[in-house]
Amino acid sequence: MRIATYNVEWFSALFDDAGRLHDDGGWSARYNVTRAQQTAALGLVFQALDADAVMVIEAPDQSRKRSTIAALTGFAADFGLRARAAIIGFSNDTQQEIALMYDPDVLQVRHDPRGDVSGPKGAQGAPRFDGVLRIDLDVDADEDLVVFSKPPLELMIETMSGFQFRMIGAHLKSKAPHGARNEAEALTINIANRRKQLAQAIWLRGRIDEHLAEATPLVVLGDLNDGVGLDSFENLFGRSSVEIVMGHGQAQPLFDPHARQALSRKLGAMPTSARFWIRQEKRFLQALLDYIMVTDGIRAKSAGWRIWHPLDDPECWNTPALRDALVMASDHFPVTLDLDDTL
Repeated sequence: MRIATYNVEWFSALFDDAGRLHDDGGWSARYNVTRAQQTAALGLVFQALDADAVMVIEAPDQSRKRSTIAALTGFAADFGLRARAAIIGFSNDTQQEIALMYDPDVLQVRHDPRGDVSGPKGAQGAPRFDGVLRIDLDVDADEDLVVFSKPPLELMIETMSGFQFRMIGAHLKSKAPHGARNEAEALTINIANRRKQLAQAIWLRGRIDEHLAEATPLVVLGDLNDGVGLDSFENLFGRSSVEIVMGHGQAQPLFDPHARQALSRKLGAMPTSARFWIRQEKRFLQALLDYIMVTDGIRAKSAGWRIWHPLDDPECWNTPALRDALVMASDHFPVTLDLDDTL
């Protein structure tokens, strides 16, 4: 069985309100890329992945006028994908949903959120992800209220062989310092936003600990948007979202070989899953942002990970059409996990 996570930059902009692909010469939300070019590139990438399940980060918008599921199932039909069914959990107002595309002939999937309903006053611990977490962010003895801008997607999955496991798709992201009038204000806002992101990571780890206590096979995947050496806040806070969610240094950590490699070294080459153009510096920044973390029970199923990086993965590099499509389709590259899904 193959499980993938893929952050598709502004996937929503490729569809009209009826969920149909524009697939024309108009500009996509990606710089200097038309909608037809990005659509064709994404179709080729999804076909090459041929995954049983793809956690789509920044999936098309779910709102009163738009349907994430209609857009994704239509996309799957247009390109003949096995992962032709789709499911979402709690929608958000960012036009960047978290959704799973999957092969209904291979997997049974249902949205299965855990945690208590918190209400607007919030709750401590790990309430339901569409609620509010009460937590002291700045050690001032006053609790803050934290919400997910993109509530993680919690799923219960069963394979045709009867193997059951849980999956959580997540997109943790620290907001840009909007409204800052100078560098000092930008720094203050950045620190506050990063505290909120780390609180979300703690919240997510709380749910992971619950599943570990029940010995539930678990896959946590998506875009955590920070990590070792990525920005100047690492030394200030001591831990990244990746370390918190993994449980790095704890008795029961999750496992992701790329995250472990990054955490084990400060210098030297490390894996990357995203490539961004830094306009001011006129260069590309590469970073490891996308992960598939698993419990020991999943890892024991002959698990094998792969980042489909067009420049670093030999098979992608040596397949020009796929290599070019990966660059055209998104600023992130897919990560896959292959495993034996038998009992």
